[in-house]
Amino acid sequence: MAFARNAQPTATKESREDLSLLNRLAQIGISLSAERNIDALLEKIVDEASVFTNADGVTLYLVQDGVLHFSISHNNSLGTKFGGVTGKPISYPPVPMDPAFVSGYAAIHKETVNIPDVYKSTGFDFTGPKKYDEQTGYRSVSMLVTPLVNHENEIIGVLQLLNAIDPDTGQVTRFHEKFAVLAESLASQAAVALNNFNLVKETERLFESFLEVMATGLDARSKYTHGHVQRVAGLTMELAEAINETDIGPYADFKFTDMDQKELKIAALMHDIGKIVSPPHIMDKSVKLETIFDRARLLEERYELIEAQAKISGQERKIQLLSGGAASEEVDKDLLAELEEIHKERDFVLSCNNPGEFMDPEKVDRLKLIADSEYERNGTRTKRLSEDEFLNLSIRKGSLNDEERQIMQDHIRVTIKMLDKIPFPRKFQSAPLYAASHHECLDGSGYPKGLTGEKMPVQSRMMCITDFLEALMATDRPYKKAMPIEKAFSILEGEASRGKLDMELIDILKKKQVFQRFIDKEKKGFYKKDL
Repeated sequence: MAFARNAQPTATKESREDLSLLNRLAQIGISLSAERNIDALLEKIVDEASVFTNADGVTLYLVQDGVLHFSISHNNSLGTKFGGVTGKPISYPPVPMDPAFVSGYAAIHKETVNIPDVYKSTGFDFTGPKKYDEQTGYRSVSMLVTPLVNHENEIIGVLQLLNAIDPDTGQVTRFHEKFAVLAESLASQAAVALNNFNLVKETERLFESFLEVMATGLDARSKYTHGHVQRVAGLTMELAEAINETDIGPYADFKFTDMDQKELKIAALMHDIGKIVSPPHIMDKSVKLETIFDRARLLEERYELIEAQAKISGQERKIQLLSGGAASEEVDKDLLAELEEIHKERDFVLSCNNPGEFMDPEKVDRLKLIADSEYERNGTRTKRLSEDEFLNLSIRKGSLNDEERQIMQDHIRVTIKMLDKIPFPRKFQSAPLYAASHHECLDGSGYPKGLTGEKMPVQSRMMCITDFLEALMATDRPYKKAMPIEKAFSILEGEASRGKLDMELIDILKKKQVFQRFIDKEKKGFYKKDL
């Protein structure tokens, strides 16, 4: 016994077309969500809307400051494209958010409007389209206007389709209702894509602004290094541009993308973030004896006491001689010589309080002899300089002793800990490494990890140089004067010749006049950041 199979319904041409449209709509959603360029994203929205609905013209408005601004406008018959990836500006004035205008009505009421013929419609003011027709010789007929609404039910734009074309006859016709539904679906996908794009950009701006504020706040902690972080960031970005311009040498093929430069800037802004816990009296230590105050004043008072004791002792000897009938001129002469030696010794000791690039070993030896000599205080013989005073006054370079220098160097470890707490986006995941390695050296003698050249990315090498150069050229350091650029480069090249810095990068820095380019922009306020 034979059984007939159940009859399968045959798909109609219309149902196949509808299914194809739905499939295409799904693909459009995927394509829109993947787009990262705002102009290309808007262009896709307009192009797909035109194809989907057989529209001859498409205009995309975006809401800005409470009005509808023309973002993109295409017209196939006229062969015109404005806005978007074309870069051609749209000269039309924005449309008020007014229900008298069809786009304004769609935005306010968040509903789609389907107009069969704008010249026969009496519900809206179509002065704009009619004026457009007069200027171009075009004939506006059908119009489909749908709003773009984000997830918070806020209007972010309006999609306006003009003149539906019948694919069989090529004639202008009204927009089919199914196209209204599809246009709404496309507008919804476009709104999601636009909103996601804006959210990503707002998050990036928030993140970068946070870093800028942190860097500015850090700079403001010290009156002497104010602006250091911003200047290092500016110098680093100028060096990145110079590398991109380089077409010879080892870095000829090394190019920074826009994202690479953003990551590098973040690293530069964060490179000293650990100094937020560094004691201000160490950060701002301008002379060797400074703690919360300059202890040189205590030395001055001590030598005033030593001088007074010498005078008293001289007077006592003089009185003894005079009481015995002897001459006292020799006592006066000896006292003057002793006071002169005390003054010389005092001036030398106080001069050692001033930091410099190098302290002669002979000066340290002389300071040691003075420190071990004694004077009388409260009836007790006491060394002229305490162990701590000698330790600080004999600092060979700068104003920090070994303990203080270690405290300052520890800011790198704090930087690493702080940056480890920040959930950097994947595209910026190397920023902490660049930030934390600006005191490393190619020969492994740097800190905190003693990285060697093969473990130091170009970005880290760059920041080692720009941080060093800024410190050399800074005009606001209490322990040194600003250095001429020629001497600064001589020091950088000396460090490079000893295997500590990248000579090729220093060469680019010089040849491309990176420091001068930075200075020129800084004078124009290009790098100025204030809270």
